[in-house]
Amino acid sequence: MAIAKTKSKTSRARKPKSVKRARGKLAPGRNARGLDAAQVAIALDAAEIAEVVALVRSAGGAPIGAYREPLGGRPLVIASLPLNAVQPTPFQRDLSPAHVKRLALKIDETGAFLDPLIVVRGEEGRFWTPNGRHRLAAGKVLGLQQITALISPDDTLAYRILALNTEKAHNLRDRSLEVIRMARSLAKQQATTKEATFAAQFESPELLTLGIVYEKSSRFAGGAYSSFLKKVDRFSDKGLAVGLREREGTAARLLAIDAQAKRVIDSLQSRGFKSPYLRNYVVARINPVRFHKLKKGDSKPPMPLAQALTRMAAAIKNFKVDSVSNSDLAWVAAGAE
Repeated sequence: MAIAKTKSKTSRARKPKSVKRARGKLAPGRNARGLDAAQVAIALDAAEIAEVVALVRSAGGAPIGAYREPLGGRPLVIASLPLNAVQPTPFQRDLSPAHVKRLALKIDETGAFLDPLIVVRGEEGRFWTPNGRHRLAAGKVLGLQQITALISPDDTLAYRILALNTEKAHNLRDRSLEVIRMARSLAKQQATTKEATFAAQFESPELLTLGIVYEKSSRFAGGAYSSFLKKVDRFSDKGLAVGLREREGTAARLLAIDAQAKRVIDSLQSRGFKSPYLRNYVVARINPVRFHKLKKGDSKPPMPLAQALTRMAAAIKNFKVDSVSNSDLAWVAAGAE
């Protein structure tokens, strides 16, 4: 027994101790970046902001100060602007009246309008806000005469709204519609520039396709098709105008497939299937790339988009309603949750 105890103690002694890992800690950057304090301040009469300062004054506003943002060193002007001098970019998501009312109420309760709008120079010398549509509308509801703004001479910020707009979370429909509106606006100015050039502005290629679909059918269930499109949709190396025309065809094919999917769903519901995951299940069944796993940095799709849509259309046409069971739907529901 003594020997057995000795072995037990030895084996326990040799067992490596578990290492506890710190969770949730953010490591600071190793290298210092950006400007120091002496480089940040800019005088209001500096040449690099003269045009913006003049526009503010001509619009009936008042420049308050200027500085270089501390990361990239871009010049910014803080100003007070008349509300009617600022407009949302024309490709932003639709206004939510309910959100505006809630926002106006909370601002009024606070007694202070604290968050300046980010503003750029728009067309014909107007001021555009790419991320403040609801705050601007709330200001009008409150009857404000002036609104504070952070103005950038960099007009391209107008096309970075998905990154800038954080005041009300985007759903898939909102994001897709904003992206397609941006793309149509850019196509008027840079029709022959490659679509892939705007990857940073558009964020993801399937948003362009879904944006066109949502324009044609606002109640389209884009979430059911998003995973499929992520695997096969890519930015085009063709000009933006040509790329958008091709995506019109893709959107039409996707809507035709969804129309067939609705008929299958109706048949399943008539047989007593009432799961909220019916569409997800049907689309997953006809998805030709559902078992393909996306890898980080994988730019090549598992199959061309046109081919994937052809196979999808054939699969929905030949869908066997009799093959569906409740256990299949339970599996889809578990995956969704």
